[in-house]
Amino acid sequence: MDFDEVFHARVFSAFERELKPVAGAVEVLAELAADGVAYCLASSGSHERIRVGHRAAGLDKWFDEKRVFSSQDVGRGKPAPDLFLHAAERMGVAPGRCVVVEDSPLGVQAAVAAGMDVYGFTAMTPAERLSGATELFADLKELPSLLA
Repeated sequence: MDFDEVFHARVFSAFERELKPVAGAVEVLAELAADGVAYCLASSGSHERIRVGHRAAGLDKWFDEKRVFSSQDVGRGKPAPDLFLHAAERMGVAPGRCVVVEDSPLGVQAAVAAGMDVYGFTAMTPAERLSGATELFADLKELPSLLA
């Protein structure tokens, strides 16, 4: 095995043992689905890493193949806007009508560059690192009211 194979095997094993969804994620996804709101995931991670993570956290039922986008799908990852623009196009939604939930500075930059509103999730990233976000919030339970 080469380094990448060993590394990914260990990461995926840790996911399976320890990964849990962020508190409130299932409730937000259920509400979005019930309200018929288009949603997707656009991640810098590989498709394999996303799938393993979703299965381990029990979120895979919320994200079929048409709702998952990876930096592997585009030429440039975050902070370039390419991934978010690709996801919006595939979802059939104009970029200006999209809201991105982001917890990384590069993701905030990418969403802003794509012309999308971005809500910075500060539960794991200090608010000052998410400057440029349209709104900041620390608890996923706040998200539905922000989207209303």
